[in-house]
Amino acid sequence: MGWSLNLGTIAGTTIRVHFTFLLLLVWIWLMHYQIGGTAAAWEGVIFILAVFVCVVLHEFGHITAARYFGIRTPDITLLPIGGVARLERMPEEPGQEFAIAIAGPLVNVAIAVLIFIALGGPAAVEQMAEIEDPRTNFLVRLAGVNVFLVLFNMIPAFPMDGGRVLRAALASRLSWSRATQIAAAIGQGLAFVFGFVGLFYNPLLIFIGIFVYLAAAAEAQNAQIRQVATSVQVGDVMVTEFARLERSATLDEAVEMLLATTQHEFPVVDSAGHLIGLVTRDDMIRALKEKGPAAPVTSAMRSDIPKIHYRKSLEESLRLMQEANAPAVAATDNMGRLVGLLTHETIGEMLMVRSAVPDAFRFGRLRGNGPRTARPSG
Repeated sequence: MGWSLNLGTIAGTTIRVHFTFLLLLVWIWLMHYQIGGTAAAWEGVIFILAVFVCVVLHEFGHITAARYFGIRTPDITLLPIGGVARLERMPEEPGQEFAIAIAGPLVNVAIAVLIFIALGGPAAVEQMAEIEDPRTNFLVRLAGVNVFLVLFNMIPAFPMDGGRVLRAALASRLSWSRATQIAAAIGQGLAFVFGFVGLFYNPLLIFIGIFVYLAAAAEAQNAQIRQVATSVQVGDVMVTEFARLERSATLDEAVEMLLATTQHEFPVVDSAGHLIGLVTRDDMIRALKEKGPAAPVTSAMRSDIPKIHYRKSLEESLRLMQEANAPAVAATDNMGRLVGLLTHETIGEMLMVRSAVPDAFRFGRLRGNGPRTARPSG
């Protein structure tokens, strides 16, 4: 998630907040200020912060369940409509996904129950009818929000937790890809409903609809990639014609190469052709501003780029890329020399070719004749 602020790390998971959440706080402050003045405005902000504490606890419900199955969660990002936890890999079994998906809403159920008990049970439930009124009891409104989070998240469509529960149920009888396509299609249909209703009632639903549609589409694409990746090798889709930078290169030389090519990622190699790092366009420009054109390119590169033999499966390379949150994976030969690059862009191109010609990876170099030697540009 770009445009996000790092709030710190809890139990190995980085907490980030998207900048749009800050805009939400400003909007809530103004709305409450019009109703009850400054005191009401700050109470509204505190309430939203309390809600997002509940959202963080919701996400840590997912995280705890994922860790039980050996899946780490590098970070979570808070958005105006909830949180997004990034798993290092997808669950391997439908039962695992079901447990991870349901763990989040169960946390909200527990929070709501505890608040209801503290407030006297039935009396608190009756007050929930006026949850939108800022003058309603703070804890009653917070309990009501947690109930809403449970109901909203359990809608059986991506990207909500209910969509993952639905996929887990479908995957017990159908293929993972088909189950994902069904859940994603329901999510996209629901997105149009949100958008249509938002035109007449609440514009916020339009924003939610856009997010739901994009998230469902992304989930469907990820499932498609996962299906294809099991039968494709890294050498089938890697880029073999690319510019590379020597260890001794400067940022000035890197910028010249950036302008002379269409690449966004540039591998840095030693004299034997072994990868020592990768410099992206954004890192290059950032270092250029901070250190100047004479600085070595090694000062701007990432050295944690995963490496994999070009004969390995694409599925394994995708796992390495996701675990490292890396922009690329380096493909190597038997001597450990760099022979190709696998990026998100090349994966997207593979899907386009695959959709146009389903048997494309049975022809030519894609049959596995080995990598060609990459020619430096410029």
